[in-house]
Amino acid sequence: MNRVLADWVLVLVTFVWGATFVVVQDAIKDIPVFAFLAIRFLSAGVILLFAALLLKRGRAALRTFSLWKNGLILGFWLYAGYAFQTLGLMHTTAAKSGLITGLCVALVPIFSIFLLRHKPPRGAFIGVGIATLGLFLLSGIRSGTVNIDDFLTLLCAIAFAIQIVLMAKHAREHDPLTLAAVQILFVGVLSEFSSLFMRESLHLIATSLTVPTVWIALLICSLLATVIAYFAQAAFQRYTTPTKTALIFSLEPVFAALVAVWYGGESLTLFSIFGGFLIVAGMLTAEFSGQERAHSRKKQGERPAKQSTL
Repeated sequence: MNRVLADWVLVLVTFVWGATFVVVQDAIKDIPVFAFLAIRFLSAGVILLFAALLLKRGRAALRTFSLWKNGLILGFWLYAGYAFQTLGLMHTTAAKSGLITGLCVALVPIFSIFLLRHKPPRGAFIGVGIATLGLFLLSGIRSGTVNIDDFLTLLCAIAFAIQIVLMAKHAREHDPLTLAAVQILFVGVLSEFSSLFMRESLHLIATSLTVPTVWIALLICSLLATVIAYFAQAAFQRYTTPTKTALIFSLEPVFAALVAVWYGGESLTLFSIFGGFLIVAGMLTAEFSGQERAHSRKKQGERPAKQSTL
């Protein structure tokens, strides 16, 4: 597999994810959050599961316990990320949500220490510091205007960082289609349980499905941003490294902010723009410090560690 092709596919996936912030924010004005997530991921999971069953390797993979175990683990962190993100979108802007979510990139090297036993370079910690300063400016902490929605979005970034690291680990162990199907199906199931637990109104859910912004958002998110995007991630992420994948995913907040301003009509203050710039700069600092260490190892004739953070 051509690594350049894999990288460009992941860029396209990232653009789709970034563009969904605005449409999801519009949709949850009319439909309960967990109902939206349940419909999105259950429908997408069923489609992917059906596709997996059509293939011999898919049917064989679905009979393995490790696939369901790893799919549940990945699905849980993916569910946590989307739940926190969508709840946060109720009262924060799509641009700010996208930028705070982007912190997951800077957090990937940190979680790689515990989950993959990788020792990140010092530059990774510098990157985290720069990104944290950006969050400070973006969230409004300096003026005392920080809200619970920004905190929920920060939890979303943590969950997504863990999912990225674990995906890099398990994507090499399983068939990509079946892994995508199982983890997304678990996200839908967990979202449905949450909807029932929160006692979201069935009448409101049924009524909201007739609203154009809701069913259009569900169509875009289920097919483009979930079925196609997650299959592409599972299929192509195995040909690159965890932190390089995270670097590509760092474009998501940029795409989210651009779409929010261009299509959603949002505006960003000077502090917000500078904060967003620092978040992206922190992501890039963490990434390029990893590349420099890998280049230094090659010069010294050292063999780079498996799945090293390039």
